[in-house]
Amino acid sequence: MENYKPRIIDKKIEKYLSIFGAICIEGPKWCGKTWSSSYHSNSEIYIGDPSGNFQNRQLAQMSPSLVLEGEIPRLIDEWQEVPPLWDAVRYKVDQTPSKGQFILTGSATPNHKGILHSGAGRIARIKMRTMSLYESGDSSGDVSLMDLCNGKMMPKMTGEVDLRKIIEYIVRGGWPASLGLPVESAALLPKEYLEAVLNDDIYRVDGVKRNTHKMRLLLRSLARNESTTVSNKTLKNDIKAIDDEDIDTATIADYLNILDRLFITDNQKPFSTKIRSSVRIKQSEKRHFCDPSLACALLNITPNMLLNDLETLGFLFESLCERDLKIYAESIDAHIYHYQDYKEREIDTIIELNDGRWCAVEIKLGANQIESAAENLKKIYKEMEQDPKSILPSAMIIICGLSNAAYQREDGIYVVPLTALKD
Repeated sequence: MENYKPRIIDKKIEKYLSIFGAICIEGPKWCGKTWSSSYHSNSEIYIGDPSGNFQNRQLAQMSPSLVLEGEIPRLIDEWQEVPPLWDAVRYKVDQTPSKGQFILTGSATPNHKGILHSGAGRIARIKMRTMSLYESGDSSGDVSLMDLCNGKMMPKMTGEVDLRKIIEYIVRGGWPASLGLPVESAALLPKEYLEAVLNDDIYRVDGVKRNTHKMRLLLRSLARNESTTVSNKTLKNDIKAIDDEDIDTATIADYLNILDRLFITDNQKPFSTKIRSSVRIKQSEKRHFCDPSLACALLNITPNMLLNDLETLGFLFESLCERDLKIYAESIDAHIYHYQDYKEREIDTIIELNDGRWCAVEIKLGANQIESAAENLKKIYKEMEQDPKSILPSAMIIICGLSNAAYQREDGIYVVPLTALKD
């Protein structure tokens, strides 16, 4: 395929196609699922294609097995529009034990209604996100996250970073369609994305009509609380205080579930492994959109506004880092969490490796904040040392926005610019 821009997930797609009969690539609309899936397939059918009065969808509804016919791997795009396709694929894989037969893509998780079997062991799920800075060509990739977690990083000058560029990456987001566009034009894409979701996808995910006005208020509240652990009750109070409207917590919970099923939100779970056995850990998720540009779009944030609001910029920079860290971590079979205890000790990011080791990561926009981040990490480390049941981190890392070098401090803590990071 000409002009295909490689994605980090390509390696995982190839690996899983060699192991499983089918794979399902899930993630937000417009993140590049179809493009990447088409790159790895030899035939395809698009269920959402409006041609011929949506004849592909009608055909899939009448005879799911018929649309499976074609050279493998066969791409079935937006399969969730006809849920019985899942069982048809699972049955086909059972009957024909060849690997890599089908690639399903979906931008929503449908209700289990209409799906008889889970597909476990036959259909492997892969989550795709918007583009990281390394994938979009905005990170040099001088530092590998895997090497960093293994303590193999070599010091390197990575060059000056322009704050305006960091802001541009946040406002633009990682949408493939926005690459190469001026930031003013690129900023329109997440706005259109949200309109498409509100006016169409929210209903189509389960056929239930919801109040789009209230959904919009909730989305704006989530944008105001990006990269925080606020509760549903706090979101309710925030909406009341800012917009003077009441939304009950049950409705908020329902709406949040829908946003999660549409991959619009991508929250960071609390770290469950016992860092310190004697301290109670908070179990709140840290709230994130799938891409920081959505928060900007919801609050009509422009680059100049962020330049004059460093507090908001700090939260959105954290969101940008978390998006990239999720992409890099998952490519090495690691997982991303956060840590917060009832003594108000926090670690922005925990990277848990597949062998049980974990790394502590602090995120700071300015180089002038590196010292305070290091002190926080060292303080928590020292306290963990006092507890014989604690599992100490294998590496401590500071991801910085405006650092001009990747290096290891005398205290052993690594400092890495986000614009030098890759998987």
